[in-house]
Amino acid sequence: MESGSLPVIISMICFSFLNGAVSEVYNVGDENGWDSEVDYASWSEKYNFTVGDVLEFKYNREQHNAFEVTESTYRTCDTSTGVLTKYESGDDKVKLNESKKYWFVCGVSGHCLGGMRFGIDVKAVNSTSNLEPIPSANSGTRAFDFDRCSLGLYLFAFGTLLKLIC
Repeated sequence: MESGSLPVIISMICFSFLNGAVSEVYNVGDENGWDSEVDYASWSEKYNFTVGDVLEFKYNREQHNAFEVTESTYRTCDTSTGVLTKYESGDDKVKLNESKKYWFVCGVSGHCLGGMRFGIDVKAVNSTSNLEPIPSANSGTRAFDFDRCSLGLYLFAFGTLLKLIC
Protein backbone atom coordinates (compact mmCIF):
# COMPACT_ATOMS: atom_id res chain seq x y z
CA MET A 1 0.00 0.00 0.00
CA GLU A 2 1.32 3.42 -0.92
CA SER A 3 1.86 5.84 1.96
CA GLY A 4 -0.06 8.54 0.04
CA SER A 5 -3.30 6.56 0.20
CA LEU A 6 -3.11 6.05 3.98
CA PRO A 7 -4.49 9.51 4.92
CA VAL A 8 -7.36 9.04 2.45
CA ILE A 9 -8.32 5.68 3.97
CA ILE A 10 -8.11 7.04 7.52
CA SER A 11 -10.25 10.05 6.54
CA MET A 12 -12.89 7.84 4.93
CA ILE A 13 -13.16 5.69 8.05
CA CYS A 14 -13.33 8.73 10.32
CA PHE A 15 -16.10 10.36 8.30
CA SER A 16 -18.11 7.14 8.21
CA PHE A 17 -18.21 7.25 12.03
CA LEU A 18 -19.05 10.96 12.05
CA ASN A 19 -22.07 10.37 9.79
CA GLY A 20 -24.01 8.76 12.63
CA ALA A 21 -23.26 11.65 14.99
CA VAL A 22 -24.57 14.43 12.77
CA SER A 23 -27.92 16.07 13.40
CA GLU A 24 -29.89 18.25 11.04
CA VAL A 25 -31.19 21.77 11.66
CA TYR A 26 -34.48 22.33 9.84
CA ASN A 27 -35.82 25.79 9.10
CA VAL A 28 -39.57 25.27 9.54
CA GLY A 29 -41.21 26.26 6.26
CA ASP A 30 -37.82 26.38 4.51
CA GLU A 31 -37.21 29.83 2.98
CA ASN A 32 -40.75 31.04 3.90
CA GLY A 33 -40.29 30.43 7.62
CA TRP A 34 -43.19 30.11 10.06
CA ASP A 35 -45.90 32.07 8.25
CA SER A 36 -49.55 31.65 7.32
CA GLU A 37 -48.81 31.20 3.60
CA VAL A 38 -47.06 27.80 3.94
CA ASP A 39 -48.48 24.26 3.72
CA TYR A 40 -46.81 22.79 6.81
CA ALA A 41 -48.36 19.35 6.41
CA SER A 42 -46.53 19.01 3.07
CA TRP A 43 -43.38 20.62 4.45
CA SER A 44 -43.14 18.18 7.37
CA GLU A 45 -43.65 15.14 5.11
CA LYS A 46 -40.52 15.99 3.06
CA TYR A 47 -38.14 15.10 5.88
CA ASN A 48 -37.21 12.20 8.15
CA PHE A 49 -36.63 13.63 11.63
CA THR A 50 -34.37 11.90 14.15
CA VAL A 51 -33.52 12.43 17.80
CA GLY A 52 -31.00 15.27 18.06
CA ASP A 53 -32.36 17.22 15.09
CA VAL A 54 -33.38 20.85 15.63
CA LEU A 55 -36.41 22.72 14.33
CA GLU A 56 -35.86 26.43 13.83
CA PHE A 57 -38.97 28.59 13.81
CA LYS A 58 -38.32 32.00 12.20
CA TYR A 59 -41.23 34.45 12.24
CA ASN A 60 -42.40 37.96 13.06
CA ARG A 61 -43.04 37.69 16.80
CA GLU A 62 -45.67 40.42 16.67
CA GLN A 63 -47.73 38.30 14.25
CA HIS A 64 -47.03 34.67 15.23
CA ASN A 65 -45.71 32.31 17.88
CA ALA A 66 -45.04 28.58 18.01
CA PHE A 67 -46.46 26.21 20.61
CA GLU A 68 -45.59 22.58 21.17
CA VAL A 69 -48.91 20.97 22.06
CA THR A 70 -50.63 17.66 22.72
CA GLU A 71 -52.24 15.78 19.85
CA SER A 72 -55.70 16.73 21.11
CA THR A 73 -54.81 20.44 21.09
CA TYR A 74 -53.28 20.05 17.63
CA ARG A 75 -56.50 18.53 16.30
CA THR A 76 -58.85 21.12 17.86
CA CYS A 77 -56.55 24.18 17.65
CA ASP A 78 -57.82 25.15 21.12
CA THR A 79 -54.70 26.35 22.94
CA SER A 80 -56.54 27.06 26.20
CA THR A 81 -55.27 23.61 27.29
CA GLY A 82 -52.65 21.14 26.12
CA VAL A 83 -49.81 23.59 25.52
CA LEU A 84 -46.52 21.89 26.46
CA THR A 85 -44.10 24.70 25.57
CA LYS A 86 -44.54 28.24 24.24
CA TYR A 87 -41.99 29.78 21.86
CA GLU A 88 -42.37 33.50 21.26
CA SER A 89 -38.95 35.00 20.39
CA GLY A 90 -39.30 35.02 16.59
CA ASP A 91 -36.21 32.82 16.21
CA ASP A 92 -36.83 29.69 18.27
CA LYS A 93 -34.73 26.53 18.15
CA VAL A 94 -36.42 23.35 19.34
CA LYS A 95 -34.16 20.34 19.87
CA LEU A 96 -35.96 17.06 19.28
CA ASN A 97 -34.71 15.11 22.31
CA GLU A 98 -37.08 12.16 22.24
CA SER A 99 -38.26 9.51 19.82
CA LYS A 100 -41.96 10.40 19.73
CA LYS A 101 -44.68 12.29 17.88
CA TYR A 102 -44.34 16.09 18.21
CA TRP A 103 -47.19 18.54 17.49
CA PHE A 104 -46.75 22.27 16.79
CA VAL A 105 -49.27 25.08 16.21
CA CYS A 106 -49.36 28.85 15.99
CA GLY A 107 -51.30 30.02 19.05
CA VAL A 108 -52.53 33.26 17.46
CA SER A 109 -56.30 33.17 16.98
CA GLY A 110 -57.29 31.61 13.64
CA HIS A 111 -53.75 30.76 12.52
CA CYS A 112 -53.83 27.08 13.54
CA LEU A 113 -57.19 26.53 11.84
CA GLY A 114 -55.76 28.39 8.83
CA GLY A 115 -52.99 25.78 8.48
CA MET A 116 -50.17 26.91 10.77
CA ARG A 117 -49.76 23.51 12.39
CA PHE A 118 -47.93 20.27 11.79
CA GLY A 119 -47.01 17.01 13.44
CA ILE A 120 -43.79 15.05 13.02
CA ASP A 121 -42.72 11.55 14.00
CA VAL A 122 -39.18 11.66 15.40
CA LYS A 123 -37.28 8.37 15.16
CA ALA A 124 -34.33 7.16 17.21
CA VAL A 125 -30.96 7.65 15.51
CA ASN A 126 -30.23 3.91 15.48
CA SER A 127 -33.69 2.97 14.16
CA THR A 128 -33.45 0.48 11.32
CA SER A 129 -36.39 2.16 9.58
CA ASN A 130 -34.65 5.54 9.68
CA LEU A 131 -33.65 6.94 6.32
CA GLU A 132 -31.19 9.77 5.73
CA PRO A 133 -33.02 13.12 5.69
CA ILE A 134 -33.83 14.35 2.21
CA PRO A 135 -31.65 17.41 1.70
CA SER A 136 -33.17 20.71 0.69
CA ALA A 137 -31.32 23.81 -0.40
CA ASN A 138 -33.18 25.64 2.37
CA SER A 139 -33.67 22.94 4.98
CA GLY A 140 -30.81 23.96 7.22
CA THR A 141 -27.29 23.15 8.17
CA ARG A 142 -25.50 20.20 9.70
CA ALA A 143 -24.52 20.45 13.34
CA PHE A 144 -22.17 17.99 15.01
CA ASP A 145 -23.69 16.46 18.11
CA PHE A 146 -21.37 13.90 19.71
CA ASP A 147 -22.49 11.80 22.58
CA ARG A 148 -19.89 10.03 24.68
CA CYS A 149 -20.55 6.63 23.14
CA SER A 150 -20.12 7.88 19.55
CA LEU A 151 -16.94 9.74 20.41
CA GLY A 152 -15.55 6.73 22.28
CA LEU A 153 -16.33 4.39 19.39
CA TYR A 154 -14.74 6.82 16.94
CA LEU A 155 -11.54 7.10 19.01
CA PHE A 156 -11.35 3.32 19.56
CA ALA A 157 -11.72 2.62 15.83
CA PHE A 158 -9.15 5.26 14.94
CA GLY A 159 -6.64 3.84 17.46
CA THR A 160 -7.22 0.30 16.23
CA LEU A 161 -6.71 1.38 12.64
CA LEU A 162 -3.45 3.10 13.50
CA LYS A 163 -2.16 -0.05 15.25
CA LEU A 164 -3.04 -2.18 12.24
CA ILE A 165 -1.29 0.13 9.81
CA CYS A 166 1.82 0.93 11.84
